[in-house]
Amino acid sequence: MEVLVAHHGYCFDGATTAALFTRFLRETNPALAKAEFSYRGLLYEPNAPPPGEKLKAGAINAILDYRYSPSELLTWYFDHHVSAFQEKGTEAHFRADTSGKKFHDGTYGSCTKLLVDIARERFGWTAPDLDELVTWSDIIDAARFPDADVASSFDPPAMAIAAVVQEQGDDWLNSQVIPLLVSKPLAEVAASPLIAQRLGPIKQRHEALAKRMADAGEQRGDVAWFDLSDAPLDTVAKFVGYKLYPYAQYSVVLSRNPKRVKISVGFNPWAKRPRQHNIAALCERYGGGGHPVVGAISMPASDLARARAAVDDIIASLNA
Repeated sequence: MEVLVAHHGYCFDGATTAALFTRFLRETNPALAKAEFSYRGLLYEPNAPPPGEKLKAGAINAILDYRYSPSELLTWYFDHHVSAFQEKGTEAHFRADTSGKKFHDGTYGSCTKLLVDIARERFGWTAPDLDELVTWSDIIDAARFPDADVASSFDPPAMAIAAVVQEQGDDWLNSQVIPLLVSKPLAEVAASPLIAQRLGPIKQRHEALAKRMADAGEQRGDVAWFDLSDAPLDTVAKFVGYKLYPYAQYSVVLSRNPKRVKISVGFNPWAKRPRQHNIAALCERYGGGGHPVVGAISMPASDLARARAAVDDIIASLNA
């Protein structure tokens, strides 16, 4: 039997959810103890196909940390994005499901934590040896860092792994890293050549990006705004903006690469005032989504002018 795990790609929480799900399924279903597991990353890209098209006939299929699909091929589903049901009819389809294998809760900071809690409460499965992995997944995905310096650090093993997965986590790399996450301590995974050999160049690019953001940044009202569309960029440093503008309540970053234009929007987790806006809802106006505290929009690479207009609208809304 084959198990296909389709998960949020280039995302630490997506990878850790896939890892936990793999072990959960192996340990709760003896028939799958030696099953072949394969992994496919699902990306929020312009004109991305429905996630159901990534599933495989004849396999046990799971979608994790990503939008829901009404595909008849879908067996398992776990997600915590409030924008999980953007396509018409998908939420009603989810609500009508009686399989007992599909779960969504937008109040969770990470999908990994959601899966672990559901696995314990509904199926009696626990894995105490993975508590460190679950804790770090929740810290990273929900931005539960004490300050922006810690949030930008590569020193903790989990942060090193997350940096590599978020920048270079294609299906091949994830197929190597995901099994390690539930079989070895995080420090050992971070020290493996898969991570350690990739981390040095990532640090250098991060330093160059931080300088670029410092040069390009400005504060518009409550918003730290960074236009990085002058040259291609594949990775955005989420928390550098709050180091540069610690009194900003929100950040908006415009970036592009040959495939897409991306708008990243976030709430400063160290802001002195409470959040007044649902960022996922703002991003949904333009086909994006996410969480109340962080979200993103992807547009075709040719839509830079439309992306700039969207940025102006989002910044005005965040300052309203």
